Amino acid sequence: MKVLSFIKNEAVMLVSLLLAVISMFFVAPSPNYINYIDFRTLTLLFCLMTVMAGFNQMGLFKIMAEKLLGRAKQLRVVIIILVLLCFFSSMIITNDVALITFVPFTIVTLKLAEQSRKLIFTVTLETVAANLGSMLTPIGNPQNLYLFSAYDMSVTEFFETIFPYALLSLIMLIAFALFSGKYSLNLAGNREIKKPDTKLMVIYLFLFVLSLLGVFRALNYIFLLIIVVTAVLLFDRKSLLKVDYSLILTFVFLFVFIGNLGNIPSVSKWLGNMVNGNEVVAGVLTSQVFSNVPAAVLLSGFTQNANSLLIGVNLGGLGTLIASMASLISFKFIQKENTDTAKYLLVFTVVNIIFLALNLALWLLMSR
Repeated sequence: MKVLSFIKNEAVMLVSLLLAVISMFFVAPSPNYINYIDFRTLTLLFCLMTVMAGFNQMGLFKIMAEKLLGRAKQLRVVIIILVLLCFFSSMIITNDVALITFVPFTIVTLKLAEQSRKLIFTVTLETVAANLGSMLTPIGNPQNLYLFSAYDMSVTEFFETIFPYALLSLIMLIAFALFSGKYSLNLAGNREIKKPDTKLMVIYLFLFVLSLLGVFRALNYIFLLIIVVTAVLLFDRKSLLKVDYSLILTFVFLFVFIGNLGNIPSVSKWLGNMVNGNEVVAGVLTSQVFSNVPAAVLLSGFTQNANSLLIGVNLGGLGTLIASMASLISFKFIQKENTDTAKYLLVFTVVNIIFLALNLALWLLMSR
């Protein structure tokens, strides 16, 4: 059972490992493999995940949510707040951390308010919000962090490329949430709010600022890694156990796979011809099958059009359940609640297709 559970939970990592191993039969392992791996991206990803694990351990984001929700009087206000929390927080804490933080709290909140029937709708919107809100910053999700680093993009270029789609998505999310009903609520309750450790809060805020400096190339990533690891080992080593190391390994395996593909002349030529000039469509379609993080790594080896690829893999997070690995987080929480998973998948798919279709329509309009 443990083996089956591991395979189910780490399917993306295992697939990337399989692809890397298969590619080794075509390009023999050699010291050149080390050149495939983008150590800067991996280091930044690790540091940010470690800091966010520390914040999450302290319950910081849950405290913020509880204070906001304690003032809500209507169900639609609660849902709008929850959706906006996922949308805006994902820009900084990443889409998966936003969902890990707020979906469990959403479940508790709706149960207390006796509105569990709104769980599927609310979690679906939160998932869409986290995936689309996170696309607005270089640190919002792994594919952004990778592309921002790999293509040496400027902050201005990045923001101008993705802002129209984030704005449209925000308007759509609010419009959807407004249809959740005018039910009166009393959520103030007597929930006890545990204050986080002040010393740890200061330490993690400092590490977060340093991580941002690393992302924007104002601090060498090796120095950043040394500082983060040293600080966490000294003051909060348990947070290191909460880091998603499988995601880092997924990147390593994909770097090897992509590097080897690039060294197979026939494959390299075919992918280059397919992707060039069709980055947005290729990004969306590839994401539906491989998920948008592997899609970003895969396609980046065959195009220099960073802006179009950025749009493609971010919008590609919409659609199927596996289009964004963060979406699987929400699905796991839904499964644990013994909710009608078939209904969730139906609602999730329909809402995602609507958001994807309208964003692609905007892209077509802007590309004319």
